[in-house]
Amino acid sequence: MPEPIDLTDTHPTILVIEDNEDLQRGLEINLVKEGYRVLRARTGEEGVEIVVADAPDLVLLDVMLPGVSGIDVCREIRRRGNEVPIIFLTAKADVIDRVVGLETGADDYVVKPFSLPELLARIRARLRRPSPGSSHGAGLARYRFGDIEVDFERLVATRADQALHLTPKECEVLRLLIRHRGQVVSRTRMLDEIWGYDSASTTRTVDTHILTLRHKIEHDPSSPRHILTYYGEGYKFVD
Repeated sequence: MPEPIDLTDTHPTILVIEDNEDLQRGLEINLVKEGYRVLRARTGEEGVEIVVADAPDLVLLDVMLPGVSGIDVCREIRRRGNEVPIIFLTAKADVIDRVVGLETGADDYVVKPFSLPELLARIRARLRRPSPGSSHGAGLARYRFGDIEVDFERLVATRADQALHLTPKECEVLRLLIRHRGQVVSRTRMLDEIWGYDSASTTRTVDTHILTLRHKIEHDPSSPRHILTYYGEGYKFVD
């Protein structure tokens, strides 16, 4: 049995929602060694209840949970207006699954089997990032291009006066690209400024967010006009 939790502990609290008991316990042991408090849930329903009752600082969420899926859990957490950072743990390598996960409001994902140092780096990065709409990326509160207008402070976007649903992370990516419009922004720079880490092995995170952004803001995502790819270099925003 885990040791009782000291409710006066000020260490960041991480909720692990994972049905694989061995993996869950292994994550708990290593996270505790890193100085985190750990809460555990085996089902999606239990996980949502803990998020509401205990307000963890970050959630590690398995996609393939029994019953209610991790994607539905993430969707429910966001529906309640809770912006706790969520990192998906997924055994699926297919890009569509990653896109669906990010569309529901997840901040990041790692594909099983993952390396512990990489996961810990992502956790540290998410815990030290400012919340959406804060001073991060200050200097660009609103921007219009074509028939799209984005309010980065309120996280509201429209296309031809119709709501355009961008996730907080998609807004951060778009704001960074627009701030440096006309210039190529490297994947590693995007990882460093938005996610807080610069490992070359995680550039797929950037590519997945670019893919979801293009499907929302480009009239023809297969032939983008605003977010251009420069192979081996990064991405550039143009009006």
